[in-house]
Amino acid sequence: MLGNGIVGILSESTNKWERRVPLTPSHCAWLLHGGSGKTGVSRIVVQPSTKRIHHDALYEDVGCEVSEDLSECGLILGIKQPKLEMILPDRAYAFFSHTHKAQRENMPLLDKVLAGRATLFDYELIVGDHGKRLLAFGRFAGRAGMIDFLSGLGQRFLSLGYSTPFLSLGASYMYSSLAMAKAAVISVGEEIATMGLPSGICPLVFVFTGAGNVSHGAREIFQLLPHAFVDPTRLPELFEMAKDVKEAGRTSKRVCQVYGCVVTCQDMVEPKDPSKLFDKADYYAHPENYRPIFHEKIAPFASVIVNCMYWEKRYPRLLTTAQLQGLTRNGCSLVGIADISCDIGGSIEFVNQTTFIDSPFFRYDPVNNSYHHGMEGSGVICSAVDILPTEFAREASQHFGDILSEFVGVLASSKYLEKLPMHLRRACIVHGGSLTSLFEYIPRMRNSNIEDPSRNLPNIQSERMKHTTLISLSGHLFDQFLINEALDIIEAAGVSFKLVKFDVGQSTEAMSYSELEIGADDKALLDKVIDSLASLANPSERHVDSINNVLTLKVGKFKEMNLESGNDIKNKAVLILGAGRVCRPAAEFLTSIGSSSSNKWLKSCIADDFQENTCVKVIVASLFLKDAQEIAEGIPNATAVQLDALNHESLCNYISVVDVVISLLPPSFHSNVASACLQLRKHLVTASYVDDSMSKLDEMAKSSGVTFLCEMGLDPGIDHMMAMKMINEAHVRGGKIKSFISYCGGLPSPDAANNPIGYKFSWSPAGAVRAGRNPATYKHHGEIKHVDGNNLYDSASKLRLPDFPAFALECLPNRNSLVYGDLYGIGNEALTIFRGTLRYEGFGEIMGTLARIGLFSTEGTPILENEIRPTYRSFMLDLLNILAETQIGEKEIEERIMALGLCKQRDTALKTAKTIVFLGFLAVAEIPIFCKCAFNVTCHRMEERLAYSGTEQDMVLLHHEVEVDFPNGLPSENHRATLLEFGRTSEEKEKSYTAMALTVGIPAAIGALLILAKKIESKGVLRPIDPEIYLPALDILEAYGFKLVEKIN
Repeated sequence: MLGNGIVGILSESTNKWERRVPLTPSHCAWLLHGGSGKTGVSRIVVQPSTKRIHHDALYEDVGCEVSEDLSECGLILGIKQPKLEMILPDRAYAFFSHTHKAQRENMPLLDKVLAGRATLFDYELIVGDHGKRLLAFGRFAGRAGMIDFLSGLGQRFLSLGYSTPFLSLGASYMYSSLAMAKAAVISVGEEIATMGLPSGICPLVFVFTGAGNVSHGAREIFQLLPHAFVDPTRLPELFEMAKDVKEAGRTSKRVCQVYGCVVTCQDMVEPKDPSKLFDKADYYAHPENYRPIFHEKIAPFASVIVNCMYWEKRYPRLLTTAQLQGLTRNGCSLVGIADISCDIGGSIEFVNQTTFIDSPFFRYDPVNNSYHHGMEGSGVICSAVDILPTEFAREASQHFGDILSEFVGVLASSKYLEKLPMHLRRACIVHGGSLTSLFEYIPRMRNSNIEDPSRNLPNIQSERMKHTTLISLSGHLFDQFLINEALDIIEAAGVSFKLVKFDVGQSTEAMSYSELEIGADDKALLDKVIDSLASLANPSERHVDSINNVLTLKVGKFKEMNLESGNDIKNKAVLILGAGRVCRPAAEFLTSIGSSSSNKWLKSCIADDFQENTCVKVIVASLFLKDAQEIAEGIPNATAVQLDALNHESLCNYISVVDVVISLLPPSFHSNVASACLQLRKHLVTASYVDDSMSKLDEMAKSSGVTFLCEMGLDPGIDHMMAMKMINEAHVRGGKIKSFISYCGGLPSPDAANNPIGYKFSWSPAGAVRAGRNPATYKHHGEIKHVDGNNLYDSASKLRLPDFPAFALECLPNRNSLVYGDLYGIGNEALTIFRGTLRYEGFGEIMGTLARIGLFSTEGTPILENEIRPTYRSFMLDLLNILAETQIGEKEIEERIMALGLCKQRDTALKTAKTIVFLGFLAVAEIPIFCKCAFNVTCHRMEERLAYSGTEQDMVLLHHEVEVDFPNGLPSENHRATLLEFGRTSEEKEKSYTAMALTVGIPAAIGALLILAKKIESKGVLRPIDPEIYLPALDILEAYGFKLVEKIN
């Protein structure tokens, strides 16, 4: 059938909105009536369709046949992938197949083509001499996406109380032609030019990303409005001018134009090394050396972000959820996101769902981190439609057919692939049922691809080589077919490989990225492969003429597996729920079991046959797939999945294929997770306190034969283990606990404690500030002491630890210490039981004074309820009852604090004044509207001013002191146990860990390991207070590198 000159046109079946055609009636007329000798086309058969932009009758009018039967057609054309049953054997097909990058979801289509001995051409691969795709719809996506967003913008402004000309604009598909849609936009522009826009929404700034056809199409529509383009560096100046107008009281003034700003990667990132200048080529090759700045330099001034750029996971995001939340707290003017690139969970993190032509928007509320439909309410509106060009189906089809018609004749009349022009040969993925040479990499990638862990994880028996390493390849892997050369090198050497992940470029300008784990028993062989890949990646050695051919290679650390020949590898699997900072250390710990590094710290604690013959695979599950992928990135035996932990069916699907579940979710989720674990008889580890709901599961867990190990973190966790070891050792020797005192604190390391209160936050300060108002109870020399929450800061006492004399610390009582007397079995013997929170000296007196000033009050404040927003300065003056016109600085605040009797010591008043200035309470910036009380204002300021910088470390300090009396006249003893751990920083973000993440994540992972290795025999709901848990756990912690020090005096 190939080359018979008969062309078929498919009816599109993938989406109700797909109305485009590969050839219009006018194209068909030219192909048919130009003569078969001239065009190569003798007949055209069109499948009937009632939704196609051009009616069937129009095709019949130009001589086409309308029929469902395409069996006589040698070449069959479509736009999107057809249904599998529409693929006929021994025919040639051309459409956007999305198969050449081994996309898993489209492999059934490829298999159908191969099995039917068919031929497949992919439009995406038809590339001209200039290296750019010839057949694409990008400009139409930009046009439609921009018009749709302007239409929604009018509705959003109306919900915010502003009537604008945008309200009269319809969606793109509502217009009969692109010209009509443009005329409607021009009409809106004329109304803006004559009537203006409300000053309350101005300056209205549209920020455009990307430099390709999509961005050009969006800007083409934007430029139909009265507009001015602003250089990114001039945005602050533009807003200052607008602010001057508002402050002058000219709020009724209308603004008669909109503003555009086109940003490039230079406006999105900057080198981490301040001595270096931005270099585009260096950024593409080494994005890890750059930090994001878009949220600092551009986003604060954007009203709308029109996102048209391609993004890969290895680059910083354009805007993260946390960054938007920070911008919102600062009162930014962002109204919406037009994500025309439709990169779900990509460069704009909170765009986590596709929208539809007939429902193009969702609303994201960053304050509550929630998603909504409808324009009413707080947040930003977002659009992310993935089939935009079909809204202008007529013009898009004409454009597409103008180019395709030039190729159809030769495709329809050629029987042999080698007779085709080079650009068409390179676009042929399958010919006569066989993959062409350029695409022979596809089955290799499929065979090495990670399968769905929810179905296949228990059956994975991965090949274990003595030496393995992770390599990453980035560049034009697929469109320049460099992936073929790389895989040829690997396979020719006989080295095993497994595809860990890959991100594929969505255009010829964009690069692709792949990670492979390669392994061999002979390290020299592995070195040789890496050398060969390095030569492939070196453009000077390959004598390439274009930068588009460059391949970048990065090699990870080698891992050695000490395996005895003949040993069977036993696969174990752990599901980690959550994607916070504590998850990655846990995942790395578990997946390293069996490596030479793990042998060092497991040797004395876990049986040799377990550590040598066990491979632990980890599934990291999060509500947002991108978060889980960030945790699993670069960890060979870790897989990322998307999972809603409240969806019981999905949760059970993943729990069913693992041996142990680690829940690092908020405590409110644990009961749901525990219920699923009981149902499937799976073990569970958490770092959270045992609450009533968990306690009630104890008997059911015992009867089901499962272990629920809770409180396996730092506090609670390591504190339990260190305490019980000391207490039980004393009891074994006949001792009686006279006093138990425990201190614990997460603090900045001394060099990072560079602010007046010596404290910083890596999360919201609200919880920590509230904790400072909790009442406390403890026992001191047999007397029960109570501390009222309002007096907690004032109860802080100075503390010096003998082993760390340089640390100037203080201690605040930590809630109810008496419950630990019962938990540790010393309630009836210990005269002193005290647990305290550590801070640097001076923290309590400053925080107490701030509380008396009123900065932690949750009651409504009149000055924050006025229509005119106060500045931080006016707010502070109001709290201190100082006249607004007074010149004020540290000295004046100090004097005022003393005069109001808010503290007794002048030194404390001065420290408090310095803190107030440091936190920015004398700034003339307006307080954001979401701050409804002094507590909100203070937490907002603390989150901004008391955050860790990228290179600063935190610190965890845990210290127990136990006094033991012995009978028979033996002397009393003072036992001390201390843990000191610092955060670990690295130029590579994924290798930087906070001390808190390490001291919570690693104990949880150890808990899972002890269950896997059957070191814990007890069933039910447990804490790490029994020797079978805490003895091996403490040994592993110490061998792993935690600094645990015990002393007896």
